[in-house]
Amino acid sequence: MELRKITDRIYWLPYERENDRPVLGYIKGDKCSLAIDAGNSKNHVKKLYDEIKRLNMKLPDYTVITHWHWDHTFGMHAADGKTIAGHLTNEKLKEVMQWKWSDEDMERRLKTGEDIEMCDRCIKVEYENRQDIKVVPADMELTGQLNIDLGGIHCIIKEVEATHSNDSVFVYIPEEKVLFAGDADCEDFYNNNGKYDEKKLKNLINLLEGIDFNTYVLGHDEPKTKEEALTYLKEKLEEIN
Repeated sequence: MELRKITDRIYWLPYERENDRPVLGYIKGDKCSLAIDAGNSKNHVKKLYDEIKRLNMKLPDYTVITHWHWDHTFGMHAADGKTIAGHLTNEKLKEVMQWKWSDEDMERRLKTGEDIEMCDRCIKVEYENRQDIKVVPADMELTGQLNIDLGGIHCIIKEVEATHSNDSVFVYIPEEKVLFAGDADCEDFYNNNGKYDEKKLKNLINLLEGIDFNTYVLGHDEPKTKEEALTYLKEKLEEIN
């Protein structure tokens, strides 16, 4: 799986379905570089870094986390540079740090709703030895919005109200008109039985309409155009109505 180019400065590593490895992003500045999401394990991080090295680019100075779910965060301990997360993400990660990973503990979390079946199944695929799981909070925590100048290109990192998880974060690169959304526009599998909340979906559509982007990078799909993203979400809204 090779790192793919969106622009001369922006790349993405594609999604892997079997072990639920999400898309990882990479942004190349003149001074610094930034990754989007830390993947689901140190092996996932290594795959990204091997690709960055293959292209003779700089390993990330920063890694921004889009939300707390395991597939986006369990590689954080292996990330180079500083990790950055929203304050709600960090709160949740500090809770997940206390989780244990025996069969009994994982089964209990399924029964209580702390975790869901798809994540439980894919964790067991990614981790032959679940004692290798290491959860850490981010080095840097934001509330609201953070702007980072990478040199010749800027990243606007913003906490947003989203349909998938309450702690969602967007990474917007205005010079390239690219928006990394993580899983923000997916259904909520933890709090809403895998369904969309109508109010949150309307708010997300309004938010996206107000952002000047051409390329929309999702956590578990190919990048889309703004028109494609909005058409899909409006269709989902019509299904609710």
